This record gives sequence, C-alpha cells and structure tokens, in this order.
Amino acid sequence: MKKLLIIPFLFVCYLGMGQSSTPDPIIGKPIKFGNLFIAQNDFPKQMNWTDAKKLCAALGKGWRLPTQDELSMIYQNKEKIGSFSDGEFWSSVEGDESSAWVQNITNGGIILMDKEEVYYVRAVRSL
Repeated sequence: MKKLLIIPFLFVCYLGMGQSSTPDPIIGKPIKFGNLFIAQNDFPKQMNWTDAKKLCAALGKGWRLPTQDELSMIYQNKEKIGSFSDGEFWSSVEGDESSAWVQNITNGGIILMDKEEVYYVRAVRSL
C-alpha cells in the first residue's frame, strides 16, 4: 500500500518543481495606476503592431496594448511609473486596417503610423 501512495506523491513533487514563482520580466511588479495595471518594463525590442498585440496577449489573462487615452495617461505620469525607453509606443487604437496610433513617451506627440513600422511596447491590464 505504501508503494501506491508514493507514486502520486512523487508526481505532485515533479509538477511543483516545474512551476516558476519568478514573475515575467516584462510584467515585473505591475504598477497600479487608477483602474489599470501597467507592466513594470517595456518589451526589450521594438516591434510592429501585430506582433505587439500578440505578445501582450501572450503575457496572460487580460494583458494588452493600451488605448490612446491610457497611453496619454501613462505619458503624463511617466516619472511616477518609470523606466521607459525614449521614443514612440504603440496604442491598441487603429486608424484603419493598415495604421494605428503611437505616442512619443519623450515629448507626448501622437501620430498615426503604418502597422508594419516598429515601436516600443508597454503592456497594460484593466483591474
């Protein structure tokens, strides 16, 4: 009987060893700002809009590109939030099928850009 009990115990131990308690390096310790969680870090490389959407979603439940309004709020509070790359960041808002809005986190400028261009990405998640 003891041999039968040890097999499930070993299986549970094996599963537990495969679990990581380390947070995703992009999400880090999310910053709560209003009704929004903001990932602690930018993605390490600039990317096009389609890849940005996919990689934000791949972070887990609810993670996404920020809306234009959320990105504007992030820009206005960038010192409180911290550690942004200098340059433009993708928003989730499309202009048409081939363009989306970006915001310059350095100077606040907002412009409509081709989705194939590459810009920085900071993921967000609603509370």
